[in-house]
Amino acid sequence: MKFIDLFKLSIRMFKARTSRTLLTILGMGIGIGAILFLVSLGYGLQKTLLERITTSDSLLTLDVSEAKAGLVALDNDMLSKIKAMSGVSEVSPSFQLTAQGHMGNLSADIVAVGTEPSYLELGGVKMTAGQSLDDKNPDDIVITSSVAQLFGVQDPHQMIGKEITFTFYIPTKTNTDQDGLQSNFNRIDSQTKYKVVGYIDGQDNTVYIHSASLTDLKINDYSAVKVKCDSQTDMAAVRDKILATGLLVSSLSDTVDQANQIFHVIQIILMLFGVIALVVSAIGMFNTMTIALLERTEEIGIMKSIGASDIGISLMFIMESAIMGFLGGLGGVLMGFIGGQIFNFGINFIASRFGGQAVSLFYSPLWFVLAIVGFAAFVGFLTGFVPAQRASKIDPLDALRYK
Repeated sequence: MKFIDLFKLSIRMFKARTSRTLLTILGMGIGIGAILFLVSLGYGLQKTLLERITTSDSLLTLDVSEAKAGLVALDNDMLSKIKAMSGVSEVSPSFQLTAQGHMGNLSADIVAVGTEPSYLELGGVKMTAGQSLDDKNPDDIVITSSVAQLFGVQDPHQMIGKEITFTFYIPTKTNTDQDGLQSNFNRIDSQTKYKVVGYIDGQDNTVYIHSASLTDLKINDYSAVKVKCDSQTDMAAVRDKILATGLLVSSLSDTVDQANQIFHVIQIILMLFGVIALVVSAIGMFNTMTIALLERTEEIGIMKSIGASDIGISLMFIMESAIMGFLGGLGGVLMGFIGGQIFNFGINFIASRFGGQAVSLFYSPLWFVLAIVGFAAFVGFLTGFVPAQRASKIDPLDALRYK
């Protein structure tokens, strides 16, 4: 038989057994839809988390800090050595100061971080609202959302445009008592009015101040340095060179790799739940194909008696089950996508009522969508293989006498 004839015979079930065929396809679609829904949720959570904690620059950045023993100082001389290393494209230091912020009649203890705009970018810090630090306006500052609460402002967005003055406490000595506490601070009352231009979500009472506005403090020791490398291949060599100096080195890319490994495990677990639904659907399709074989036994006998080959009979059943599997895959993709959108809308609706931000919890890579449709067709092929083999071995005489 020609291929077109086999195809026409394979799609007859839509006319002869419409309800049963559609229900079988629906069952396969539910299984595929469950897999797409659950795995897309895993991909969506992974994508949302990584987008919030990373930028392209942060994945090429190393975090450098002093060792606990403090034998090697992270000062301007060390920064010069790091800048001179091959593979280093940018170095951005920061230092922390104990400070007291004043806004109106209110004062609060705050950790002031003196840094450059590039430090926040290399650290993957994304503004929740407003804008980041800018070299053109060194008196602008960025706060965390918890700082707003210190000044009695529940909505951090209302802090944008407010002015804050600071009292800085600069350690003049590094005398350390038995509890590890430093003493002998020099109090400096800054007259600069710093303007809040943006904020980020955070539980720490931290204010980011442009280091250019703190040059009068003459800070030479830094608490942390962001070192951007030219490429991923240079990161390992640069890391080894910095470690050789006695400093500590870590990177956000290590955290991202660990997070990806965890999400891969989560995706596999979610997929297993979907596979359970798919197995149930496959059993239903196998049952449908078996019933179709029993109903068409006499027809098979007639086809064989007029010259149909065993291979042609087998292909007819296999094509029929593969088509149902393929259509079930397409329907499952559609159901999974619609279900994800409805679920995402419901979550965002609830979040908006509590003042949260809208997020996209579902993400389906194109390769995964194509793979799952192909997998559905393959499952259909497998469920039709056994009935096809049985159909090809039917004796024409026995089939013609079958009732």
